[in-house]
Amino acid sequence: MLEPLSYDFFLRGLIAATLVGGLCGLIGVYIVLRRMSYIGHGLSHAVFGGAVVSYVMSINFFVGASVWGFLSALLITLTTRKRTIGADAAIGIITTASFAVGIALVSRYRTFTRDFDAALFGNIMGVSSGDLIAISAVTLGAGGIFFIGYKLFLFTTFEPDVAKFYGVPTAWVDTTFSLVLAGAIVVSMQILGVTLIAAAIVIPPIVTRLITNSFRKMVLLSTSIGAFCGMSGVYISYFIDVSSGATIVLFSAALFILAITYSNLKSYAKKRRPQISS
Repeated sequence: MLEPLSYDFFLRGLIAATLVGGLCGLIGVYIVLRRMSYIGHGLSHAVFGGAVVSYVMSINFFVGASVWGFLSALLITLTTRKRTIGADAAIGIITTASFAVGIALVSRYRTFTRDFDAALFGNIMGVSSGDLIAISAVTLGAGGIFFIGYKLFLFTTFEPDVAKFYGVPTAWVDTTFSLVLAGAIVVSMQILGVTLIAAAIVIPPIVTRLITNSFRKMVLLSTSIGAFCGMSGVYISYFIDVSSGATIVLFSAALFILAITYSNLKSYAKKRRPQISS
């Protein structure tokens, strides 16, 4: 059982997956409660466009993709403030256009093929020490930002109009969240790939939402569940010889099934409980 721990590449991948899982679980709470679950899927595709542009222009991947992702997330946030355009429509237009830019460049230059597969499906066993440093930095930065601005993010998430009325700088809060989200998706691409990031962001907070109604508990549990799924998924994938990113998501989905089954049984038992008349 301890055999995979003897390989350096596996240890790096295990640590990276655990950190990314926790990071996605943390950010996912705010995304799910804002009813913007689609943004994880869409923005990951937008960041792919930025990654390809960075590759073609010989710019550092993390810098280029992060800037592109941040601008995409910020543009989505600004667009959704226009009441005439829904969040889903804004996400769909902006992110698919960015993804199309990436596809167009890949088809034009035809030198991104190998990295294209890694970006789409992840390559957790190819995580380098530099990637691990970047993942750690984004995870610590995101944790610090949400800890310091806990009340601001809480207020803005549930009552954005009221928060603005009471002087909460909602514009800065949204901008900061966009930056953190973009950074999280960029460092998650190497682990999960574009196609699986959305699930890693959405499933842990939904599982937690089925268990508790407390926002504080939801943040802590979602982060813990995300980290646990990342670690367990990578470990299991080594023995069953299946893609690590896919295993992480499938393991998360299994927890979701258990959580919703527990929730339904609990509701059923509550309904069946005899009422005591006074």
